[in-house]
Amino acid sequence: MSLIATYRRTINRKKGELNRLRISKATELGKISSHKKKVLSAKATIGRTKSTATINSKYREIEREEKKLADIDKKVAGIDKKIAKVEGDVIAAEKKLGREVEREQKKREAAEKKKLADNEKRMREVNVMLDRHSDMHQDTNKVMEELKNLPEEITVLFMASNPLDAPQLRLDEEARAIQEMIRKSEHRDSVSFETRWATRALDVIQAINEENPAIIHFSGHGSDDDEVVFQDNQGNAKLVSKEAIVQTMMSTSDEIKLVFFNTCFSYGQAKAVVQHVDAAIGMTTTIGDEAARVFSAQFYSAIGFGLSVTKAFEQGKAALMLEGIPEEDTPELYVKEGLDPNELIIVKP
Repeated sequence: MSLIATYRRTINRKKGELNRLRISKATELGKISSHKKKVLSAKATIGRTKSTATINSKYREIEREEKKLADIDKKVAGIDKKIAKVEGDVIAAEKKLGREVEREQKKREAAEKKKLADNEKRMREVNVMLDRHSDMHQDTNKVMEELKNLPEEITVLFMASNPLDAPQLRLDEEARAIQEMIRKSEHRDSVSFETRWATRALDVIQAINEENPAIIHFSGHGSDDDEVVFQDNQGNAKLVSKEAIVQTMMSTSDEIKLVFFNTCFSYGQAKAVVQHVDAAIGMTTTIGDEAARVFSAQFYSAIGFGLSVTKAFEQGKAALMLEGIPEEDTPELYVKEGLDPNELIIVKP
């Protein structure tokens, strides 16, 4: 969950507290009229009577009511002090929110510039490829040979982490949707879906060694400093750096074809990890629970039909648009230099 959402929740909570304090103040002020009326009534009685007992009784009544009025003044002053503090908290939180919104905007602009630069680079690479007819012919033959060598069954390793001290995500719904879409695909018997829950950092290597997956899927939280959020021994958040993830991919299975980072701000991790795997998917900014579920479920459905990584990626974006979820530009696909994602097929058709 982004800081923007956290600041907005703080502002709403503080405004609710402010409203309750103002109601409390109004309630106290509303009592003043009644006590003043009693004071005036007692004074009027003193002016009319000659009875010493009555006069003394009314003076005592005046003292009691004036004490109540003083107590109300004191209580109202205390409430005013609290109101001033909460108003200051609201102003401070709104300033933080403004700065964070501005920072997010700059990040989006930077990501968009990077995306345009990457697209221009890809276009240049495509133009070069078009001029290399003989190389393309050799590449086609190579792809055909690779298709023949694809394994009869691949494993998708789904690793989820939902720390106790972080906003809770519906990762079980994402896993269920992926598994259901794989089950409905044409080559469902060629895809094994394995899950790991409450993942700790060292669990990653252990799970890869156990399952030898073709696809690794990280689901959970990410930071805007290129970190994946796992869990520590107490179940709280533990940040793992981009460099650690890259080293893990380099040092584990040679069978890994794709790493899917279904976490916020993960494009840096995806871009870095394609030094050692064929392809990776990351998110250029935050992504909502529903968008993460819809995109990933459709992506794996297409993979299960034997389509290329490019086709699967584009179908995932199409699913977001069909569902009216305006986050189709959040996922980004990265491919190892020299590979064509249109020819990268993971499940044997």
